[in-house]
Amino acid sequence: MAEYNDKYLALMGGRFGKPKRIPHWEHWSCPDAETYITGIDYYAHPRLCRLKMAELYPQLELPIPERDEHVPRPENLMNGRSSYVDEHGRRHVRWGHSLSNHWNWGELFKTPEDVFAFSPLRQGDFTNIPVVESRDYRDEEKLYREYRAQYPAEWGSEAPEGSTASVGFYNTMFMWPLLTFGWMLFLKACLDKRFERIMGEFAEINRRVFRVFARLPVNFIVCHDDIATSHGPILSPAWMRKNIFPRYKEFWRIVRDAGKTVIFMSDGCIDVFVDDIVACGAQGIITEPYTSIRAIAGKYQNVFLAGEGDCRILLRNDPVEIEAMVRRMVATAKAAGGYAFCIGNHIPWNTPPQAVERYLDLCTELGHLE
Repeated sequence: MAEYNDKYLALMGGRFGKPKRIPHWEHWSCPDAETYITGIDYYAHPRLCRLKMAELYPQLELPIPERDEHVPRPENLMNGRSSYVDEHGRRHVRWGHSLSNHWNWGELFKTPEDVFAFSPLRQGDFTNIPVVESRDYRDEEKLYREYRAQYPAEWGSEAPEGSTASVGFYNTMFMWPLLTFGWMLFLKACLDKRFERIMGEFAEINRRVFRVFARLPVNFIVCHDDIATSHGPILSPAWMRKNIFPRYKEFWRIVRDAGKTVIFMSDGCIDVFVDDIVACGAQGIITEPYTSIRAIAGKYQNVFLAGEGDCRILLRNDPVEIEAMVRRMVATAKAAGGYAFCIGNHIPWNTPPQAVERYLDLCTELGHLE
């Protein structure tokens, strides 16, 4: 049997054996912690800081800037405020080393009738429409070439065996109408029969996307849809099982038939949907600590899991509480097919740096499975 690294073994849900150490899949957004840990000012020397982080915690796999160029400090951009409204009336807040994007999705639509008059397929080109996946979807071959350029030419049509090469898509299905129309119009329109045509057209766009993904030299497809809040589903299970999950099953079959492994990612508490997600073909779930991740580990033996760590615990900066959290995560990892340390609700910019360092060091100390 080939020798696989720990991250690949975890992502494969233990089907090729357990990793020796628990890998990380972190949502990293705390430059001040990097400065504290490395002793190198992230904003003055981002490349040097990241190189030191890679030396201390290579398991994080943080991207390293090509140049060591000064990064503007968000507090200066915002004149000391916690949020601000730009010249277009869009609100921004501090996010990582910069500012968040706005959340004025759907500002092109004013009424439900505007929604029902819209045709995603006739539009086709979303390059200048802020839907995160803002691309031109009219030409599938052109779309393929754009994605294929992100991977080494020598790989051909397949990633090397054991590679964790992946491609991700933010708008797996639910995010398309949410981002295109905005929360309020989406919720006002989604129960109308006329909305079914719109969902069908978004699905056709995604068929093109997943056919492209099936041809890429990757081993993993990360499919994102925020289908829940911290309190549970946004829309009823009945609506989801009619409009969303059948499309997941179809799309994921396309890439699974090409030998890819599907990992699903969502915010919130997705407990009520876990069985649906697995039945549709996901072999990994990345979510937040509001979801009962330990229960999933007990029910599904070959599923990769991440997101059990809780930033609220890091924000309290209690050493005893942080150690208890890491020990719980290790216990879940031992029960799961595959598992990664992950603060599922992010490590935001205002997390105490000491708490971040303690978390990482405890993961290093305790995160062994042999």
